[in-house]
Amino acid sequence: MAILLTGGSKGIGRAIGERFAEDGDDVFINYHSDDDAANEAADAVESAGGSAYLVKGDVSSPEGAQAVVDEVAAETDHLDQVVHCAVDPLSSPVMEVDPERFTEAVTLNGIGLLYVAQAAFPLLGEGSTIFFMSSRGSDTVVPAYAALGTSKAFGECLIRYLAKELAPHGIRANTVAAGPLDTEAIHSVLDDAEERLAAAAEANPSGRGLAFDDVTEAVHWIASPEAEMVQGQLLFVDGGLYL
Repeated sequence: MAILLTGGSKGIGRAIGERFAEDGDDVFINYHSDDDAANEAADAVESAGGSAYLVKGDVSSPEGAQAVVDEVAAETDHLDQVVHCAVDPLSSPVMEVDPERFTEAVTLNGIGLLYVAQAAFPLLGEGSTIFFMSSRGSDTVVPAYAALGTSKAFGECLIRYLAKELAPHGIRANTVAAGPLDTEAIHSVLDDAEERLAAAAEANPSGRGLAFDDVTEAVHWIASPEAEMVQGQLLFVDGGLYL
């Protein structure tokens, strides 16, 4: 199996790569600029039993996404999973945000899904799945989270249209929205991230905070043949925090 992860060198993207590596999969780790983090992610994938391929590139444009997929296509003629995790963690109140920066963030976080899906389509086939990684900020107001929340809502909607259009090809498209996770992105967006994570764990009716494994196992199951009829859905993985 071959999986492409945009934004795959850190956070939930890296964790998903490590989970699929346990099955001996080929894991293509797309990243933008942090070579050290990418090499660490590749080492983690290899240690978990997979084969890691680093693909440096920017998927915030059609040309950039195509260049990334072209590198993948040089190594494999198919992709079983495409997971869009790439994120620009712009933090700003709506009325103070720079419009150009807002556009850049929304383009990478949300519209980038379209660019990647279009570029990867020739490598997808029966049983392939496109994933969009979202968060509760798409429908819950979080201070200074407007750029992320808006782009996540965009991606969730686009997934439904992709699912409808790609289903006849045997390709699925789904969104997995995670609750609060201890990632670099959340620390970039929230000054009080540690306090918020602790409060979320305390308030969670499941009795603990969210772990990366909780999310990666959900993604892994949706990618499996057993989830063949899970199509165009939004799955919240948060322990019931937002009930």
